[in-house]
Amino acid sequence: MMISMESAVLKLPSSLRTISPKPNLTNRTLRTATFASSASASAPSPLSTDPQLGPGSLGHLTRPDFPILHQEVNGKRLVYLDNAATSQKPAAVVDALRNYYELYNSNVHRGIHYLSAKATDEYELARQKVANFINASGCREIVFTRNATEAINLVAYSWGLSNLKDGDEVILTIAEHHSAIVPWQFVAQKTGAVLKFVNLGEDEVPDVEKLREMITKRAKLVVVHHVSNVLASVLPIDQVVSWAHDVGAKVLVDACQSVPHMVVDVRSLDADFLVASSHKMCGPTGIGFLYGKSELLSSMPPFLGGGEMIADVYLDHSTYAEPPSKFEAGTPAIGEAIGLGTAIDYLSAIGMQKIHEYEVELANYLYDRLSSVPSVRVYGPKPSRSVTRAALCSFNAEDVHPTDIATFLDQQHGVAIRSGHHCAQPLHRYLGVNASARASLHFYNTKEDVDDFISSLSDTINFFASFK
Repeated sequence: MMISMESAVLKLPSSLRTISPKPNLTNRTLRTATFASSASASAPSPLSTDPQLGPGSLGHLTRPDFPILHQEVNGKRLVYLDNAATSQKPAAVVDALRNYYELYNSNVHRGIHYLSAKATDEYELARQKVANFINASGCREIVFTRNATEAINLVAYSWGLSNLKDGDEVILTIAEHHSAIVPWQFVAQKTGAVLKFVNLGEDEVPDVEKLREMITKRAKLVVVHHVSNVLASVLPIDQVVSWAHDVGAKVLVDACQSVPHMVVDVRSLDADFLVASSHKMCGPTGIGFLYGKSELLSSMPPFLGGGEMIADVYLDHSTYAEPPSKFEAGTPAIGEAIGLGTAIDYLSAIGMQKIHEYEVELANYLYDRLSSVPSVRVYGPKPSRSVTRAALCSFNAEDVHPTDIATFLDQQHGVAIRSGHHCAQPLHRYLGVNASARASLHFYNTKEDVDDFISSLSDTINFFASFK
């Protein structure tokens, strides 16, 4: 019988206080700003790290840059392990937002005064930073959106409604995020296109060979994640793109869980479309981006109508601006874009390859520790020499609801994890569960964070077991 914590323990009042003196924000801001000013994709990292997880690791060196991590939650040191939902922000990003609103807040592209010119320069510089970060051919291939969800909807309504017809196939996997499924259901209902889904293989990874078989001449689009937010698996996107292009199909890549954690090169992958969200890559909420090959964006009709996306407006018709302006109607999230640019400076200064190598070590440590906890079932592939897992683990503990686990970890131990279906209900149904708990890491996490989580989880499971 699954025990509910609601009948076992009262909810404790939250308390929030600092557990160590605040790091010197001025010094830290100057340090990260110095990194950012010299950051580039090829620049050496300013941080000298050891690939191991102990003192001097990347997690220990970057942790002081994140003020939010230096506090107590419910009387315990905060252990933040919900990074797949949203990442924390370094002080430099917070400062960039404050500087915009305090020093040059103005609308972009429309004013000739100093503040507007400054805001426009910084906004467009952020677009160039995104293009450089993913190695796009140019900044015209980067469209700012509210988030990755809006970016996928943009492709669905602009490219999808214009190019899909009755009987055309859109190939997906059952491990896709809802935002990569629902828009295509809308489009399929309107066009008569057919959605086909690839199941998991024996290793709990989307069956790549089956995916290859499904990509026939009837396929017009393949929509796939790069890294699963539940299984922690990594798909061979370059191969998927090659198979799709062989039959004339396009590929849209959900890179929300890969762009913040590894080197992503859109020209090397040859993806037609790719989406990501700022808030998962140490940037502000409320902004994401769509990468699209320039010839595709140029051929697509506008997604929303309004200011900025036009060339000329007449009473009976309008003409439209060139991409990316054609897809950015209205006043954009200016401060958020500038903050995203600063986050990219910060990540680039460390080095994405360095981040990836550290997180692989951390991912393996998390998987090994969690798999050793009695009664715990971890989903996704086992890491090996040939299989690399992302730094997250979705799991369930026998006879304990994942929401009870997450609640108890927070209230009794100050450990923040996620519980629920993680916007992947079809995948959870396939796995035979309604929900799971998920611990997800970023480069500012440490081995000690994992140890605290495992100790707290063991205590949580023992607490519920005592009621049997």
